[in-house]
Amino acid sequence: MQEVLGRIRVVLAGTSHPGNIGSAARAMKTMGLSDLILVDPQRFPAAEATALAAGADDLLARARVLSRVEDAVVDCVWVAGTSARRRGHSVPAQPPDAVAAELVARAAHGPVALVFGRESSGLRNDELDCCNSLVQIPTAPDFSSLNLAAAVQVMAYACRMAALSTIEPAPTASPAVPMRPAQGAPALGEAVDPPASQAEMEALFEHYQRALVRIEFLDPEKPRQLMRRLRHLYQRSGLTASEVRMLRGILTHTERGGGRPPREP
Repeated sequence: MQEVLGRIRVVLAGTSHPGNIGSAARAMKTMGLSDLILVDPQRFPAAEATALAAGADDLLARARVLSRVEDAVVDCVWVAGTSARRRGHSVPAQPPDAVAAELVARAAHGPVALVFGRESSGLRNDELDCCNSLVQIPTAPDFSSLNLAAAVQVMAYACRMAALSTIEPAPTASPAVPMRPAQGAPALGEAVDPPASQAEMEALFEHYQRALVRIEFLDPEKPRQLMRRLRHLYQRSGLTASEVRMLRGILTHTERGGGRPPREP
């Protein structure tokens, strides 16, 4: 279980209060999460962060500080963004337990991430564009203001419970009965087609835009929402690496003007 939890990354974007960073680190450590990335924090390191970490100083010491959310999740196979406001995003929002189960399942194939936005304004649209799914914590409708560290605690707990649910007791009836693989893990002998990383997805979106401009389907001067909608469509579908290569092969063929497609091996 700890190996799976170790692959769940927490990304805090644009945190303004260093105390929230320390409290978030404490919330993570109590639930077994340890991978923390800070994107453009206003103040870090800071004494307030260390004080409120209350024993989770090691997470702060190992925390990486980057300038963009895109860089923080570039190697991830699934990214969940937290947002109280939809901002017109077409990816459907899910409750914490559903998102946590998805993260735990996909962590079998590589690192995954939970991205939290600014205390006052949340995640920007371009940061939400990096996310495969969105999570909304159900709060009282007349008071939906949730502290950043409290939100981290809720999601860290949900991830721990999801990871615990995948642990199976040792077989007692017959040792010859094979154990069922954990959710998201390939069965013995099954061919593995790994999920596409965010870096591969970004390369696909860049290729899409280039191809659509070339065939004059997309006007770069008036792009409207086409690329964002395409991005959301593919982000929530959970493409594998080979599917991304297939789509890019189609785009390359399209850029060349069509004709007979190459024969598959």
